[in-house]
Amino acid sequence: MRMRARVTCVYGDGSSARAVAAALCPDNFQAPKGVQILTAWHDNRVSTDIKMDGKIETLLATLDDLLACTSTAESVL
Repeated sequence: MRMRARVTCVYGDGSSARAVAAALCPDNFQAPKGVQILTAWHDNRVSTDIKMDGKIETLLATLDDLLACTSTAESVL
């Protein structure tokens, strides 16, 4: 099954958004086969788009990992 998800986080300023996006971008290159992850920032927003073929459980695990990494990046700010 083809699935898509988008997670968008809004920050108080652009520099925080840029820092979080930079922390998440390495995950874009380590995605398993069949999974596409793209993280980008604009102004004070960070958006991550996930596209994948597979099981819903895999998508949920990927979203869980994304949110955990986002939380870690935010705690460092």
